[in-house]
Amino acid sequence: MLKSSHHSRTAMQTSPQYVIGLDFGTSSVRALLVEVATGREVAEAVRPFPRWDAGQFCDPDLNQFRQHPLDHLEGLEQVVREVVALVEDPAQIVALAVDATASTPGPVNEQGRPLGLLSEFAEEPDALFILWKDHTAVAEAEEINQLARSWGGPDYTKYSGGVYSSEWFWSKITRITRCNERVARAAHAWLEHCDWLTLELTGLPLAELKRSRCAAGHKALWHPDWDGLPAEEFLVRLEPKLAGLRARLYQQTYPADEAAGTLSPEWAKKLGLRPETVVAVGTIDAHAGGAGAGITPYAMVKVMGTSTCDIVVVPPADLASRAPVAGICGQVEGSVVPGLVGLEAGQSAFGDLLAWFEELLRWPLAAVLAHADSLNDKQREQLRQEAESSLLGLLTEAAQALPFAQSPVLALDWVNGRRTPDANHQLQGALRNLTMGSSAPEIFRALVEALCYGSRRILERFEQEGIVIKEIIGVGGVAKKSAYLMQTLADVLGRRIAVVASEQAPALGAAMYAAVAAGCYASVAAAQQAMGSGFSEHYQPDPERAAAYHARYAEYRALGEFIEATTPGPESPAGT
Repeated sequence: MLKSSHHSRTAMQTSPQYVIGLDFGTSSVRALLVEVATGREVAEAVRPFPRWDAGQFCDPDLNQFRQHPLDHLEGLEQVVREVVALVEDPAQIVALAVDATASTPGPVNEQGRPLGLLSEFAEEPDALFILWKDHTAVAEAEEINQLARSWGGPDYTKYSGGVYSSEWFWSKITRITRCNERVARAAHAWLEHCDWLTLELTGLPLAELKRSRCAAGHKALWHPDWDGLPAEEFLVRLEPKLAGLRARLYQQTYPADEAAGTLSPEWAKKLGLRPETVVAVGTIDAHAGGAGAGITPYAMVKVMGTSTCDIVVVPPADLASRAPVAGICGQVEGSVVPGLVGLEAGQSAFGDLLAWFEELLRWPLAAVLAHADSLNDKQREQLRQEAESSLLGLLTEAAQALPFAQSPVLALDWVNGRRTPDANHQLQGALRNLTMGSSAPEIFRALVEALCYGSRRILERFEQEGIVIKEIIGVGGVAKKSAYLMQTLADVLGRRIAVVASEQAPALGAAMYAAVAAGCYASVAAAQQAMGSGFSEHYQPDPERAAAYHARYAEYRALGEFIEATTPGPESPAGT
């Protein structure tokens, strides 16, 4: 799908420079063509991942979510070629940058080629990229946490909120290494998704790849205090089969505004670009979203999609004399905006929670349609499409129409575990106060409110830890599409929320990084000033609703504490 703005002949004759931001999300890849001087979003192209859409290599019952690298390569080529076709001279496109979900690591051979691209592993889920939302490594994450506190050396979780997550690099690698000897033997190294794509585009030897500081610091326990990654001794104690892997990975990392190299001749030809086109160091999608939103110190950028990432940046001097922030997803100097410390938190399910409920309601309709002899195939498909496109909108209208005081149903948002505060992916969602009178709109409203309560817990954790949030900024599909959710969020937080005008903040942030890497701007801050999109909406809290939600939030906290107290840990099976 390609969208473009109008190009005038006069504009093209001035030979403006462009950059491309490549945003690899959970279910699709997007290319955004941006004018360097103004930040004008000239065109975007989107391609879904067909294997992912078909559910291949995934098993939701096992929390297993894998992605095939062919989805990424095929999508990359298609979307870039579509936006490049709108530029008269490829030389006008000076750079591109990749952002991607994280932690989404995959095993590679000595050349850096993903094992999933080799014929012998093409159908092996463990040889593919392990998506951020894959939670098959809960036990391994708990082992990392216990070992970090007891092994006698540094606590490697110190700058990762004090809790390592099953969503992250080492948990997933340890799990695959233990459970699939064939993949473990073939894996020379592992690459985060954004690093592999950067390597692929530049064609550099694996040893010359500049690894993403965002991904390394927030997901792989990298930190200058211990000279890079965790020590070999620590990793071997965790799992003896990890012996030697650290030496095959990396020690240095780089911020996203540096050049990783230029396009390889092969990819330049595929994409219709020049080999001189600069490729920036890769980064995490939400961190690029923070940059694209124009983040400044002590603003919280909420990147709201299938999950949320809450991004804050702080001057290093403000953190120098205090303990690291507890219970979040890391603090890394040079992530998000070089020169500042990036802090990350978030919710493991956001849009995903509402999508789950939508799918739950769709099932009976699909089942009835499949057996409706009074309808032909065309009519069945038409009804299915209409339901798919309108169900969430109808639920939203009905939820908004409910009397505000009528709110007995209470929900927890942990259907994909809890990311922040204090990662725990053993936790599950819950509903309370269901009665014979409970309706679908009431449950939907409870789910929306639960998402907002979860956001409030994160905000409170930051401020309890001394990080006072001065501004809240929303970006992403949910922020742009659901005024109902955004107003509820403002009411629950009791804070004003600004929504970024750009519908593609992560891709715009990646474009900013690319512009700095190409030398068009001296810093990310300068690129933000010139290329930022500003804000399109503002949501102000309603004082009466904010007061009511304050009381309701206490009930949410109490329900969460009950569920957490009765949830078995990885080493405490139910019934023991």
